[in-house]
Amino acid sequence: MECRCPAPEHQFAPEPGAFVVDTRRDKVGQVMGHEGPRLQLRPPRGGREWEAAPEDVRPVTHAEAVGGWVK
Repeated sequence: MECRCPAPEHQFAPEPGAFVVDTRRDKVGQVMGHEGPRLQLRPPRGGREWEAAPEDVRPVTHAEAVGGWVK
């Protein structure tokens, strides 16, 4: 019998160096890498890293990038 399961939703997978928004913390971070399934993020101007689940991040918008969040 053929599986008629829905295709898995495409998950955003940022590369190291990319800037993202952690939607749970409402913070912009730069992807430093990953530890297992969790992303390692750091504030754009440096500081303490934190972890975020891939499903909790999205790319920064153009407005966020030019509005001073990302340097």
